[in-house]
Amino acid sequence: MKQLIIPALALAMLTAGCTKQNQDNMNQNENRAAVQEVAGRKNFGAQHALMTTPQPCVMIATWDKDKTPDVMMAAWAGQYDYNQIVISLSKHKTTENLELTGAFTISFADERTVAESDYFGIVSGNKVPDKVARAGFTVTPSPNVDAPIINEYPLTLECKVVSFEDGILVGEVVNMSADESVLTDGKVDLAKLKPIVFDAAGVSYRSVGEEVGKAWGSGKALME
Repeated sequence: MKQLIIPALALAMLTAGCTKQNQDNMNQNENRAAVQEVAGRKNFGAQHALMTTPQPCVMIATWDKDKTPDVMMAAWAGQYDYNQIVISLSKHKTTENLELTGAFTISFADERTVAESDYFGIVSGNKVPDKVARAGFTVTPSPNVDAPIINEYPLTLECKVVSFEDGILVGEVVNMSADESVLTDGKVDLAKLKPIVFDAAGVSYRSVGEEVGKAWGSGKALME
């Protein structure tokens, strides 16, 4: 009898799973059907990974309870105010550390650190606590916040947690420091920093290109 019950139970679970999947697919199809297509363009609806692109590859560094450094990559990030940054985060070792220390640093992945930065994004600090050392990276304690500075990233923002609710982290930047190697005339030069961005459409990293115009300048020609 037990041999009959087990297959029957498995079949019932499989049927229930398929039914739910079919219902989810129907709901998605209904949502897509409600969208009015834009003529002359490929229309994707709302079910896609590409919302805003390109996305910055920000590297969040924190201490754990034993002062072991942890780094993760986050793509859903942006400037929130003149001196604030906002990041969308699900549960990670990083979020545990943020609740512990109330601080973090932000660096930016670049052409020189593609492999290491991607490694930090795909390997959990919960499973590999020493992943920073394994990547061959070193740290310096921030003098301004309770967080590590990753020495191999030449541009770093030192941040205090302002709020962290419903997965939305808002941090206040208390200091920005940069290595002389990425400066021109005392300013950060992206051509020297060579940051990378996340291409959600191609599931790849791309380098930031050359300067193509001047902010608050190139459009003045249309004002004449």
